[in-house]
Amino acid sequence: MEPFTQSLHFLFFLFILLLPNILVYRTLADGVTSDEARQLRDEVREMFYHAFDGYMEHAFPLDELRPLSCGGEDSLGGYALTLIDSLDTLALLGDRERFASSVEWIGKNIQFDINKTVSLFETSIRVLGGLLSAHLIASDYATGMKIPSYDNQLLNLAEDLARRLLPAFDTPTGIPFGSVNLLHGVDEHESKITSTAGGGTLTLEFGVLSRLTNDSIFEQVTKNAVLGIWARRSKLNLVGAHINVFTGEWTQKDAGIGTSIDSFYEYLLKAYLLFGDEEYLYIFQESYAAAMHYLFNDPWYVEVNMDSAAIVWPVFNSLQAFWPGLQVLAGDIDPAIRTHAAFFSVWKRYGFTPEGFNLATLTVQHGQKSYPLRPELIESTYWLYKATRDPRYLAAGRDMIASLQFGARCPCGYCHISDVEFHKKEDHMESFFLAETVKYLWLLFDLAVGPENLVENGPYKYIFSTEGHLLPATPQISLAKEHCSYFGAYCKSGDSKEKSDTVDISDDPQETNGSKVFGDRSHTGFPSDSFFGSIPATGLIKQGFCPGLTHGQKYGITYIASEDVSTTQKESTAVQSHSVVVVSDQTSIYSPSESQSDDNDAQT
Repeated sequence: MEPFTQSLHFLFFLFILLLPNILVYRTLADGVTSDEARQLRDEVREMFYHAFDGYMEHAFPLDELRPLSCGGEDSLGGYALTLIDSLDTLALLGDRERFASSVEWIGKNIQFDINKTVSLFETSIRVLGGLLSAHLIASDYATGMKIPSYDNQLLNLAEDLARRLLPAFDTPTGIPFGSVNLLHGVDEHESKITSTAGGGTLTLEFGVLSRLTNDSIFEQVTKNAVLGIWARRSKLNLVGAHINVFTGEWTQKDAGIGTSIDSFYEYLLKAYLLFGDEEYLYIFQESYAAAMHYLFNDPWYVEVNMDSAAIVWPVFNSLQAFWPGLQVLAGDIDPAIRTHAAFFSVWKRYGFTPEGFNLATLTVQHGQKSYPLRPELIESTYWLYKATRDPRYLAAGRDMIASLQFGARCPCGYCHISDVEFHKKEDHMESFFLAETVKYLWLLFDLAVGPENLVENGPYKYIFSTEGHLLPATPQISLAKEHCSYFGAYCKSGDSKEKSDTVDISDDPQETNGSKVFGDRSHTGFPSDSFFGSIPATGLIKQGFCPGLTHGQKYGITYIASEDVSTTQKESTAVQSHSVVVVSDQTSIYSPSESQSDDNDAQT
């Protein structure tokens, strides 16, 4: 290790050791009673309607609200973005009238044959995801929110939109362009550089669309994008922040769990949980193990060079705050608790989390002082409370509500905070405030008072997209038991075999090559019960397999070196597999009595 790097490590840990009271939230706030939790839940509902009504009155049908001046603006495509992004929150709150009228208006008035160049990532997670989630709710009697007059209008819009996005995937690597024109496709001068999150956070929305339309093209192109990114990982199993979609060369080699990468990790695990595709689980296991080994400086995460693992930025950025929630889904609870406590200490210090907080100087990172109403820390708070039922997370939620109410509330909605140190307001409200921020706060306190909502008591288990949209594991979507053991990896002549047999959900341990692929499908990271237990198998399917292949070879996942090396040399770069314990057994879940005394915080 270089002397400079050693010094940086020493200073980094010295600050953590000497200033624990600043960096870690050690003391619990006063307990939240049941009555107070109910009042807080109702307060969050009022927060939603203050912002939603402000949008509908002053900004609709423009994309987003200007909450300070009570106006509107088109920020993405000019198609009532905030309304589309808010649909499933309306359904979650049980607002049948507003949900039905909003669905009807969108079905009659929105069209995508417009000359607009849009972000592939933002359009997919906000618009495509919003349409699909609302369609699945509006078309199903089991949700209790079915609209009698609904006739798949949102699904038709979603399919039309996705087909207009498909040209972005026409690249040599399969990794998509970052932007696409909805009328003309990709502009000839479009940048060939995209972020890892932008290229790797599309599988849920496009995959659901494929299952609903019986057209595999949407699922195929997004899966190819993930494989294109993963194939170009470093020898350390790390991915960088930005990549050239034509050459596959990394143009920014900073590896982290935050900005430009975050939801790549998120969708690996969630695509497995929703679709039952073990290829995603395998990649998640390998990438998660590498992240925990090279990026985790307990309880914080740093950014490192993807090739050397040398620290590049000892900075907490607010997009990292989703990570403890993802760890809950993966069953890795203990580090999630510690990291959340550290991240929340930053919120406590400023009233919000700045976009960047420097861990060496313990100050807000220059140029990253804003808080644009992000949901990530609130999301992780919800998941940790769901897993542990520790009242500290209700106290944290109460503090977050207070910050938003006293620091961000504006005449017609909620304002961005442009400077967390001085709580200066900015006249902008992202659509994700209604899609995610208040949604997770409401779910947190509804869970505390005895939930009666679609997510907790509905007919399905739900996966939340990275935009907070509800995607149900219905038999049509979650073909968990209809997976094949061979996905097209190369087999030598004469080695390939096929068989037609009844579905067998047990996995051959010889195929895992040391990386645990779970035969028991109930091990899904949902603390309450089995995720796939109620999904029926559907009869006979074809399964193909190649004898003697490793798990990685079976799935066709190959490592592409930056220089031309032999196959033997390539194989020697593989890092030993590690397993992620995805749990559902209640006895494996953290309980407050087991905690240590000091455990008391894509954007493309």
